[in-house]
Amino acid sequence: MDEHSVDAGAFLNEIEGHLLIAAARTEGRTAAARFAARLDWVTDGQREDVEREFEAEYLALVRVSWERTAERSRRLRDEYEGRYRRLRQRALACCLLGCALLAATGLVAVAVG
Repeated sequence: MDEHSVDAGAFLNEIEGHLLIAAARTEGRTAAARFAARLDWVTDGQREDVEREFEAEYLALVRVSWERTAERSRRLRDEYEGRYRRLRQRALACCLLGCALLAATGLVAVAVG
């Protein structure tokens, strides 16, 4: 890979991150407005405070969820990389054993023949 494709990948990841955050903020605001709408006994100022606090809590929960997902993803990647490495080692060992058996069979055939 050249330097530009790596930069483009990082740039796209950053854009995706910003879009995810913007979507989470919109979801948080929507959920906050829906929740606060049921509080018909509070003043408009109190409703705005409730919405602001609700949105902040929503975003905090989303962040924790994303962090857990990222950590789980890292653990799974490490686990599968280990399994793949062991599988590659076994395949190489089988290939070498097969080659050794073929060579031994060829030597026996030459010695007998």
